Amino acid sequence: MGWLRSLFSPFKKLWFRLHSAPKNRTGIYILYEDVKSCPCEDVHVLWSILMESNAPSLPAKH
Repeated sequence: MGWLRSLFSPFKKLWFRLHSAPKNRTGIYILYEDVKSCPCEDVHVLWSILMESNAPSLPAKH
């Protein structure tokens, strides 16, 4: 029965990795939940300005 367990072990690890919540979010998005829960409107305005400045710009057509 050990061979069966060793056969399914990689699939089990992959399943848990795909269905678990991301633990190490990087960049500015780790602050998103804090900003979303803040009642201050100024924080939301500053967040939207920050997100617009980080958005990839579209190339200009000539």
